[in-house]
Amino acid sequence: MSFVATSIVSTLIVLGIMVLVHEFGHFAVAKLCGVRVEVFSIGFGKRLFGITYGDTDYRLSLLPLGGYVKMAGELGGDGMVPMSGMEALGTANSVVDPGDLNSKPRWQRILIAVAGPVANFLLALLLMTGFYMMHNEVELFRSQPGDIDYVVANSAASQAGFQAGDRITHFEAVNNPTWEQISLRSAINLGQPVAVIVERDGKLVPLTLNIRNPKNTDDFDLESLGFVPKMQSAPVTVQMVEPSMPAAEAGIQSGDQIVSMDGRSLHSVAAIAKYLQEQDGRPTELVVRRDAKTSHPQTLHMKLQPVVADSGNGTKGYRIGFQGSDPPFQVEQLPFEKALRQSVKFNAKNSSLILEVLRRMITRHMAVQNLSGPIGIARETGLAASQPGWQPIIGLMAIISLNLGIFNLLPIPILDGGVILLLLIEEVIRRDLNQRFKERIYQAAFVGLLIFFAFVMFNDISKLSLFSKLKP
Repeated sequence: MSFVATSIVSTLIVLGIMVLVHEFGHFAVAKLCGVRVEVFSIGFGKRLFGITYGDTDYRLSLLPLGGYVKMAGELGGDGMVPMSGMEALGTANSVVDPGDLNSKPRWQRILIAVAGPVANFLLALLLMTGFYMMHNEVELFRSQPGDIDYVVANSAASQAGFQAGDRITHFEAVNNPTWEQISLRSAINLGQPVAVIVERDGKLVPLTLNIRNPKNTDDFDLESLGFVPKMQSAPVTVQMVEPSMPAAEAGIQSGDQIVSMDGRSLHSVAAIAKYLQEQDGRPTELVVRRDAKTSHPQTLHMKLQPVVADSGNGTKGYRIGFQGSDPPFQVEQLPFEKALRQSVKFNAKNSSLILEVLRRMITRHMAVQNLSGPIGIARETGLAASQPGWQPIIGLMAIISLNLGIFNLLPIPILDGGVILLLLIEEVIRRDLNQRFKERIYQAAFVGLLIFFAFVMFNDISKLSLFSKLKP
């Protein structure tokens, strides 16, 4: 199957699951609250097919990017203008429909609105918990000797005198420690000086490492100490080259090995990234090995000019534009409790990253052009589905589910967060807002979201390699 076909099929499946879970959250809580659900739709627009069971029409609609639940008392599904007050329930002398959404107390309507995003959060939690129970990847370097690949300038490690190529032979109370032991002994000595001995050029050198105490001890990791472990002996292998970036323009290809940068042998993407940031944009000379697994490998010398670009985590940094191979790993199957803790950490980390990206965009510290829409999601989903193993696609599904849950909680009318905000306002003032006023708010928000969606689509299209080649 071609990459385009893989991307389309995998995206429809992934987004279909995300939408199904989100809408089921609304549906389940609405049913628990006694609200009559008239339509449960995957997709928007014209009904293609479905079945009617009880009071509900379960349907698949024409436009697959989304979905909605329509409850009694709404003019439309999720995000459409809900009727309220006597307008919804009839005149004062009319019999109140107990299945009408607006006949329920506001706290129940808030629960119904928040249930969709909560379902997405739970899905992300369950996906990663199940994954860690079946397939938890642990880098092999963690159980290997403490060989240092790179030392970050002005870090605790550089100030202590560590150098690239050192091997840690003694750390606190442990002789010949592994990186896992170094990490654990560091974590229990936060804020304390630790006696270390390294082997350098055949000599033993005593050092003292002052382990800084982070504001949040959960944020501590080896990276905060300032040295990058040697994660493998082989050079980093290029997996994918990004179009219109320095690596692509220099002719680097998938499968190439990065033997050295400015004469330094760096054995992980993490070490390469640290080195590029410290060079502060200066040109770098690469030695690249091509066809390394053949009987006639080539050695190429290239000079690249790093550029400032999105690092993939909401920040910008100097990059040359390629994705490298992951360090060697072994697979473990974690028990439920440990898998759940790992899943909580994964989702908390990625949720905070999503919120940080939103904050940077709102404060104009990050360009809105970095947003990706359906085309960008399809590309990432296709890449994840094409990679070996389940981790790429499961991890991406969890992140998309978190994005969907967080985005829907934004206080924007039409979205769940906007519905919750208006209900809270009505609860505070102890009366319904004017229906015409709410209609105008929903209409303006709907137009705004359409414009935003059009912008994101245009941004997606402009990133395609066809159009990037047309840029001067």
